[in-house]
Amino acid sequence: MRYEILPGLGVMTACLILPGVFTAHIHTLTNGRGGGGGGGGGDRRVSGVDLYYKSKGFENIH
Repeated sequence: MRYEILPGLGVMTACLILPGVFTAHIHTLTNGRGGGGGGGGGDRRVSGVDLYYKSKGFENIH
C-alpha cells in the first residue's frame, strides 16, 4: 500500500518545487547575477566604479 502512494507523492512534490526553481533561474538569467558577494552589483551599475567600497551616493549619478 505504501508503494501506491509514493508515485503520487513524487509528482505532487515535483509540481510544487519545480516552478519556484524555474522562476529563480529565469530571474537570474534576465536580471544578471548582480556582482559578487555582498550585493555590490547595484553599486557598480549605478556609480560606474568596479569597487563596491569606492561607490558613493548620488554624486556619481549623471
